[in-house]
Amino acid sequence: MATNISKKRKFIADGVFFAELNELLTRELAEDGYSGVEVRVTPMRTEIIIRATRTQNVLGEKGRRIRELTSAVQKRFNFPPETVELYAEKVANRGLCAVAQAESLRYKLLGGLAVRRACYGVLRFVMESGAKGCEVIVSGKLRAQRAKAMKFKDGYMVSSGDPTRVYLDSAVRHVMLRQGVLGIKVKIMKDWDPTGRQGPKMPMPDVIKVHEPKEEETYGGDKPFVGKDEAAMA
Repeated sequence: MATNISKKRKFIADGVFFAELNELLTRELAEDGYSGVEVRVTPMRTEIIIRATRTQNVLGEKGRRIRELTSAVQKRFNFPPETVELYAEKVANRGLCAVAQAESLRYKLLGGLAVRRACYGVLRFVMESGAKGCEVIVSGKLRAQRAKAMKFKDGYMVSSGDPTRVYLDSAVRHVMLRQGVLGIKVKIMKDWDPTGRQGPKMPMPDVIKVHEPKEEETYGGDKPFVGKDEAAMA
C-alpha cells in the first residue's frame, strides 16, 4: 500500500477495502451466520474482527479456515507478512442483528418454506429477542408470474430523523430461486438500553421523563405572614 497519498484518496481506499472485504466474507461465510466486520488499524498490524452467530464454523477445524481467510486477505490486498490478523467474535444477540435475520430468512426461502410463514417466524423471533419494532419486506415473483411485494410489520418503527441512524439496523439480501430473484429487506428497531449492550445508550429525542414533584416545605407558626405586621400598624 502507498504511504504518501492524500487524505481524500486514503478515505476512498479505506472505503473500497472495507466494501470488498465485506463482500468476500458475506459470500464465504453466509451459511455460518456472518453478521458484519470491523477493521481496526494499529501501528503494528491490521486487525479484522468477523462477527458471526456460529464462530466455530468460521474458525474451522483447528483454526484452518480462518488461516485460509487470513492468507486470502493478505494476498489480495498486498499486506506484508504477519501484518494482518483475523478474529471471530460471537454476536451477542442474533435476534437484534438484521444481517443474521436476513440470511436466516434467505435460507428458509431457499429451503422451500412458504413466504408468509417464514417472514412471520423471523418477525416473532426478533420481537421476542427484545426489539422495539421490526419490518420485513419481500418482493419479487412470490407465487404467480406477476411480481409483487409483501410487507410484514410489528412493534414501533421510526422512519426519519437522527434516531434512524442510531436505533435502526437494516439489511438487504437477494434470493436466487428457480422462478426468479426475490429481494429481502429486514429492518430492526432496537430498544433504548442505558448500559448500551442490547441497544443505544442515547434515549429517543421525543421521550419526555416527568420527575416526581418535591415535597413542599412547611414552616412553623399558626398562619402565614401576608402583609404588614399587625403590631407595627397599631
